[in-house]
Amino acid sequence: MELSIGEMALIAVAIVVLFGPDKLPQIARDLGSGVRKMRGAVEDIKTEIMKEADNPVSEIKREIEKVKDAAKDFNPMKDIEKDILTEPKASNEPPKPKPVDDDTYEGPVSR
Repeated sequence: MELSIGEMALIAVAIVVLFGPDKLPQIARDLGSGVRKMRGAVEDIKTEIMKEADNPVSEIKREIEKVKDAAKDFNPMKDIEKDILTEPKASNEPPKPKPVDDDTYEGPVSR
C-alpha cells in the first residue's frame, strides 16, 4: 500500500487534531518502539525457521559425506583379485567327486 504525499499530510493533520501537538512526540516514540519489537520478533522467527530447516539438510550432507568416504575405500575387484591370486588351502580330505563322476549320486529326488 503506497501513500502519496497528500495522503500522508492528511494523516499527520488528523493525528495532530486528535491527539494534540504536545502528545505527538510520545506517540512517535511508542510507534517506533512497537515497530522495533515487531522487527525483532520477525527476525527471531526467521532465525528459528532457518535453524529447523538447516538441521535436516546438514544431517543429510553429513550422511552423504560418510557414504562418499566409504565408497573411496571400496574396491570389489580387490577381493576377486585376491581370491584368484591366492592358491586354495591344502586340506587333508580328498577332493569330493563331481556328480557326473560319482556313481552313488542320485540327484534331486522328486516326490
